[in-house]
Amino acid sequence: MPFDFDATYERASKLFEAGRYPESEDLYLKLIETSGKGYADIYNQLGLIAAFQGQIEAAAEWFLKAVQANPRYTEAAVNLAVTYADLSRYDDAQQAYTDAARLVKGTSYTSDFYVQGHLANDHASLGDRYATLGLYDEALEEYRKALALCPTFPDIITKVGIVLREQGAYDEAIRVFLRAREVSPGYALAGIHLGLTYYMSGFPDLAREEWESIHAGSIEGRHAAVYLSLAKKDCLDPDQVP
Repeated sequence: MPFDFDATYERASKLFEAGRYPESEDLYLKLIETSGKGYADIYNQLGLIAAFQGQIEAAAEWFLKAVQANPRYTEAAVNLAVTYADLSRYDDAQQAYTDAARLVKGTSYTSDFYVQGHLANDHASLGDRYATLGLYDEALEEYRKALALCPTFPDIITKVGIVLREQGAYDEAIRVFLRAREVSPGYALAGIHLGLTYYMSGFPDLAREEWESIHAGSIEGRHAAVYLSLAKKDCLDPDQVP
């Protein structure tokens, strides 16, 4: 019976969607071997399969092949960028998408905000995990990598301040919280933590001033009201901060 490329491709795709990755991988590889051609979408699927199975280096190789086969394949370019980031190859991650985006849009711009934001949030999420485990130096490294991509994300700036405060670097933490408020004046969580850091540094008046400035109707405003009440009784517990 002659080899039916289309039927095999459809079967491989259904196995992939069902999460039966080894079986799907076997069929995709057979498609490549049988046709003797490089199909960008098949390479991309093989990259996803490798990634899902924890084979990150192999995933990067497949995504790279997909982009080489079709430089305008944006999905593969993003997958390659994210995979490079997982491998801590951050320069390669940005370049992977930049090259593809330049061809697609016919421009010489050097970055894409969506991709940068995605990568920055990946770093921030890893930083959160480190911070939860008390690995503050590692958390700071990830947050700073995130900010190198997106320096005006106030939530990530605030995370840096929180970790610095946990390390006892109150003065530096205060400067960071002020920076978060500078780039986003309406980001109330920075004010909450700035107030707490003032309080812990022995400046309760500055702490109360910060908390009183937060809009009373917001969630942060309700938190601030609680901290104000506790501060007046001198029984504020820093661990209660969200």
